[in-house]
Amino acid sequence: MITKRDLLVASVTMSLTITAILAHSKVNVMDSAIFEWGDAEIKITKTGAVRTFFRSQTTTLDELECHVTTLNPGETSHPPHKHPEEEVIIIKEGTVEALVNGQMKRVGPGSVIFQASNQMHAIRNAGSTPTTYHVFSWHSPGTKIKK
Repeated sequence: MITKRDLLVASVTMSLTITAILAHSKVNVMDSAIFEWGDAEIKITKTGAVRTFFRSQTTTLDELECHVTTLNPGETSHPPHKHPEEEVIIIKEGTVEALVNGQMKRVGPGSVIFQASNQMHAIRNAGSTPTTYHVFSWHSPGTKIKK
């Protein structure tokens, strides 16, 4: 027969166990930081190169990512696609054609492209030299796709 004392001991044990689990399940949240251009590892791809600066949870976002892509002339980063997170792309150098709202538009250095959630988009190097652009994307709470 289970006594009141048994129930009390079980309750205290369960509470302590849950507290310990929660205390050790701390998620790494990105703090303020500086990311130097020369410190970012360059990954060579078949279309150019990618430098990933960060991809981390923040205080307000499930994930914040920044990477820089360099595309060789005529190359695309990927076929047209869409995803729940939004993106901002800032052209550093070169000329690109970007698919936005169903239309391709040519833009150059300093241009900013915003890709809304779940809208088809793509980018292609439309110039004769490599093009480089920064990509910032974020997963708001509840939008991150589980991998």
